[in-house]
Amino acid sequence: MKIRKANVLDERKTTNVYIYENKKEEYIVIAVPDLEWSYTVCYEEETEALRTKLLTSLRKIITEEQATPFVDKLLYWVREM
Repeated sequence: MKIRKANVLDERKTTNVYIYENKKEEYIVIAVPDLEWSYTVCYEEETEALRTKLLTSLRKIITEEQATPFVDKLLYWVREM
């Protein structure tokens, strides 16, 4: 499991982002406890489809202005695993 820090809600406060990879079953779980949000990513998902799904999910709890750069960070972190 990797723990990353991101400024999601506030420029001054960082939020922990937990990323767990299950190589055997080929999926990744992203969890942000401060937002009470998590998402499971399958290895086969294409980047653009995943980007759209993440944005849609996050827009329910944060603004689009906050969600867009955060999703870009998440995609980078997921792809580096």
